[in-house]
Amino acid sequence: MSLTTIKQHISRACSAFRKCYSGPWYKRFAMWLLTIAVGIILLFGAIDVNFLYLFGKSPGFDDIKNPTTNEASEIYSADSVLIGRYFNENRTPVEYEEISDKIIRTLVSTEDERFYQHHGIDFRGLISAIKDMFLGHARGGSTITQQLAKNLFRVRTRYSTGLCGHIPGVKLLVMKAKEWIVAVKLEILYSKEDILTMYFNTVDFGSNSFGIKTAARTYFGTTPEHLTYEQAATLVGLLKATSTYNPRLHPDNALTRRNTVLQSLYEHEGLIINNKPATLKQLDSIKAIPVTCVEHIEESNYDGIAPYFRRALQDYISMLCDKGLVSGTDSTNSIDLYADGLKIYTTIDTRIQKYAEESVIKQMRLVQERFDNHWRGMNPWQDERHQEIAGFIEDLAQRTSYYKYLSKRFNDHPDSIDIYLNKPHTVRLFSYDGPIEREISTLDSIRYMVSFMHCGFVAMDPHSREVKAWVGDIDFDFWKYDKVTAMRQPGSTFKLFVYTEAMNQGLTPCDRRVDEWKAYPDTIKGKPTIWAPHNANGYFTGANMPLKSAFAQSINSIAVKLGYEVGISNISRTAHAMGIQSPLNETPSLSLGSSDVNLAELVNAYCTVIADGKYNMPIMVNKIEDNEGHVLYEAKASETQAISYRSAYLMQQMLRAGLLERGGTTAALWEYIHPVLSVSDFGGKTGTSNNHSDAWFVGVTPNLVAGAWVGGEYRSIHFRTGQLGQGSRTALPVFGHFVAKLLADKRFVKYGGKFTAPKDPIDRSDWECAGYYHNPNDSLDADSILIDSEDAVEGIEEPSDMQETPEVLPEEIISETE
Repeated sequence: MSLTTIKQHISRACSAFRKCYSGPWYKRFAMWLLTIAVGIILLFGAIDVNFLYLFGKSPGFDDIKNPTTNEASEIYSADSVLIGRYFNENRTPVEYEEISDKIIRTLVSTEDERFYQHHGIDFRGLISAIKDMFLGHARGGSTITQQLAKNLFRVRTRYSTGLCGHIPGVKLLVMKAKEWIVAVKLEILYSKEDILTMYFNTVDFGSNSFGIKTAARTYFGTTPEHLTYEQAATLVGLLKATSTYNPRLHPDNALTRRNTVLQSLYEHEGLIINNKPATLKQLDSIKAIPVTCVEHIEESNYDGIAPYFRRALQDYISMLCDKGLVSGTDSTNSIDLYADGLKIYTTIDTRIQKYAEESVIKQMRLVQERFDNHWRGMNPWQDERHQEIAGFIEDLAQRTSYYKYLSKRFNDHPDSIDIYLNKPHTVRLFSYDGPIEREISTLDSIRYMVSFMHCGFVAMDPHSREVKAWVGDIDFDFWKYDKVTAMRQPGSTFKLFVYTEAMNQGLTPCDRRVDEWKAYPDTIKGKPTIWAPHNANGYFTGANMPLKSAFAQSINSIAVKLGYEVGISNISRTAHAMGIQSPLNETPSLSLGSSDVNLAELVNAYCTVIADGKYNMPIMVNKIEDNEGHVLYEAKASETQAISYRSAYLMQQMLRAGLLERGGTTAALWEYIHPVLSVSDFGGKTGTSNNHSDAWFVGVTPNLVAGAWVGGEYRSIHFRTGQLGQGSRTALPVFGHFVAKLLADKRFVKYGGKFTAPKDPIDRSDWECAGYYHNPNDSLDADSILIDSEDAVEGIEEPSDMQETPEVLPEEIISETE
């Protein structure tokens, strides 16, 4: 095409343009209006399709048809109680029919009076907002649909504004245009009722309350369908500024704003009483009602029943996803507990959980009194030579975020840091009578908090492997570290696996071994040495006693002798087959429980014995559903025969022997179970680690296994004597209190029962034989033992502490660091 031809085309176009925009003024005005309208349509189309990447991506029709919102996942107990939620945004959606007409009319009259007339954009409202802005009375002009577009699709944050977004002032125009476009699409795809429902389910009402259902519960302890006019007006008033008009934080502001909303509702004839518009007198009477809220702190993921269990549940579900057991998941693709709106049906029973928590607190209050009296006038953090550990508290202080804050603030200058660490301030502390506040320093608060003894407790159904109760410590608000999953030395509770392997290799409870001193080759820190276990007080009876008596009385010498006889590696393999998942150090002292395990796996391994040798992993979840009710996971039994029926049955008799044999370490249980002996048989095993740092008890019935651990947060904090610190004195009573409460409740008698005769042919003489007991009141020679005292292990290196340092910060520093 020649230059002349191009000039001719341009000339004709200019002539046509002049012709269109010439003539009478009204014709020219109409043409300009049409041009502007077409230009706006083209501009909006260009923004929607991200023309030349100038405007950034926008939500398409598919996105709007299938919007994604962060919904809280709900956790239910086995007895159908909502025990907690996981959420980023605390939101539980509702249907339109569940929302009161009162709050719908209140919202429309306040936020968008022409909601039912416009199609996403209220041009009248927009013009009025522009006019008010020029008059100095700026106000919003967004419709409910536009607000929904902003809330639902986060067009101001989730979607970019493209290259044009870098031009000052243009970014806001592009974002506003996207809101209008999405609003129109919403009106095309959804009814007004659907739009209102989505709006009420997505809007933020403050106090970590997203959606009308959560807001109604958080502020007024009610449901959306039961909101009153004054409550509805308070919630709608919050939408203008969730902090300024928060009825808890600023009740006067909330009252003024609420009454403004009520006035607007009255003026729009939306205040309906007895099926007719309210009178001015009725309006005034509602305005006179004070703003009141239920006493409720802001909800968090930790609120609810069994917080330690719910925290452990996250890891459990993650494990299920990694194994691909939850529909649509694998090791690289998991579900989002905090946003997917799942329904998680757990195995925990709130009634059993309550008994467990009560039993823990009852016993630990007594343990703490003994501990305080035992150490009165002294600091309990001492080494194996009973010398106070220098700098113990100061070292703990250095692990706190407060110390790191001070270190950064004062450039690691020790004098300045020490001044603040020793400066008194108001501190919230734990006590068994409820939280207390004291004016003490950070170092003193750490001294106070680390002097508490701690407890973990878990109960399982041995046949289904369902976890029925889980208590991770004495108070979740002050100690988040879960003692059910904490790694500690199990002491003599580990002897279960020594004797089980002995049964595997053909021994019986009535076979005999001599209680005598003996040295064994060992290796410590890479160096060969000789290791000689001793019984609790260093004496040996020299008696040739049945294994049943040795297990019941927890004789160390025989346990170690058996360990050598059956093979330490075989014991380790059996322990893992029965349910111990932690790695085990295959040294001679393993027979006395020198290798760390946690309470959950230990109790599950004991379940294998009660379940006739069948192993299954602990079950914490029965079912998971998505937000539409589709089942994503359902628990299925997956049993394996870990040990033979014969071994399991004989070990059941051994566990019973601890209670039935004279001198058995479980004899203290009689004090607690006497009222429920008619409904159940019992058994169990105590355990105490080196220096009484860890005290254990695992108790059993034919249909229940439960275990307790008691000890200090740090291994250097413990009782100094077995009389006070052994498992039978500290941990056993937790089980005793619990099982007495549980079986006295007729609803849970099924967790008792009687041990039956063997299903397979097993000679009664294998377990029914005369036991051996040495009366500690008799004179003892150099090789005798106090039978019912607990175990100690000599020459075992203490593992380092891994627990978190309890942290108590000044309120002003908390707010400053946050």
